[in-house]
Amino acid sequence: MGTFVVIGSTGSARRVCAGLREHEHDVIHLHKPDDRTLRAALVGQVDGVAVLSHDDLVVLRYAMAVAHIRPSVRLLASVFDRAIAQELTALLPASTVASPGDLAAGTLAGLCLEPDALAVHHNDSGAVVLRRHESGATWQPWERGRRWESAWGVIAGQLRPQDRATRMLFVGLIGLSVVLTADWTWQTAVDGEDAASAVFNATRVIAGVGPAIADPPDASYQVLAGLAMLATIGFTALLTAGLVDRVLGPRLTNMVGFRTVPRRGHVIVVGLGQVGLRLCQELRALGIPVVGVERNPNAPNLRLARALRIPVVLAHADDRAVLERLQLPRAIALAAVASRDTENIAVAVTAHAVAPSVRVVLRAGDNEAIAETRSLLPLGRTCDVTRLSATFVTTWLLGRQPRSVAADDAHDLVDLPGQGFQAWAPPDAEHCPHLPGDAGSVHWLDRASRAS
Repeated sequence: MGTFVVIGSTGSARRVCAGLREHEHDVIHLHKPDDRTLRAALVGQVDGVAVLSHDDLVVLRYAMAVAHIRPSVRLLASVFDRAIAQELTALLPASTVASPGDLAAGTLAGLCLEPDALAVHHNDSGAVVLRRHESGATWQPWERGRRWESAWGVIAGQLRPQDRATRMLFVGLIGLSVVLTADWTWQTAVDGEDAASAVFNATRVIAGVGPAIADPPDASYQVLAGLAMLATIGFTALLTAGLVDRVLGPRLTNMVGFRTVPRRGHVIVVGLGQVGLRLCQELRALGIPVVGVERNPNAPNLRLARALRIPVVLAHADDRAVLERLQLPRAIALAAVASRDTENIAVAVTAHAVAPSVRVVLRAGDNEAIAETRSLLPLGRTCDVTRLSATFVTTWLLGRQPRSVAADDAHDLVDLPGQGFQAWAPPDAEHCPHLPGDAGSVHWLDRASRAS
């Protein structure tokens, strides 16, 4: 029987506490401890500490405090952001850093790509898929299907603007090109001008400095040139507005290149938080085109998505018109992985209305909204990121040295050295008896109270 300290009031922290108690261990559960409370909790026998919070900076602060008070204690910190995770690893090389996004990315990718896959992951040796067999779950080489469809979807996405700024730029550029071509064609075909002079005269028209003077005067051409100059006023305004917006805006999609929005054989990822961004990276590593949808124009991961060349559309994915514009009926799957379960439910309902046959994957969190709604409506496949993270942390605290986690309908699966994937019954967060208290509150569960 050991003693463990769990810091945090998240659903993952409560599940870890419940899991340790089910294995007959003593748990000191701290929600928002001050330095004095934390120091008191770390006095005496402590077999491991887990710092679990949605705020990475809070995790960093508590992890450094624990390492300062008890440098030799086994410490695991749950961090979403990779930059903070790298910094924490550099500062505390003896600690273990686990990212819920990384833990769940393979499972989410598997649910998106194959109906019977527990997880799909890309490692140094290639793509592998986790499937359950009678003897257990094992990794197998994964062969990507429908390559031609995904490749054609990327090609078909070229020159198809998605955001407003790009559409204005595209319309303005096409409009000016049409005016220039029409004027040049008239002069060469009707007025008999040579090609070079016709280009010069047509450029004068779209530049607004006036049409060429026909000799003898050609009334038809003068009318055409006048209408063309009036049209170029509007096209130039659209081109200028689009250029300014593209230069000053986030520029999350392109008309040509890697950041174009694919048209078929792709996965739509709704919610560009840490989990959504990890899923996009995993799918891209597997060779699957992706497009992200984010409703918050100030989301911190938009800059990183742009650097990773992931196309992102700023829109509300629970809008039917948005999903139709993103070609949902031709997609492989839609993954609703926003941080709020209610948003994911709304997106799933809209997706079923637009394309009932397309696979929908939902991220579940700390509340029961998805579980309750799923009993009434077949929303799709669900991945409980909180549960996966809690299983990994619990098995790590128990000294099992887990390498990865996955999940099927009834159990979590933990990859243990020398044992392969072992079934793990996920504990219920309600089995944690500790309720959130004041900032400095501490809840002790000692052997005496457990015995009583």
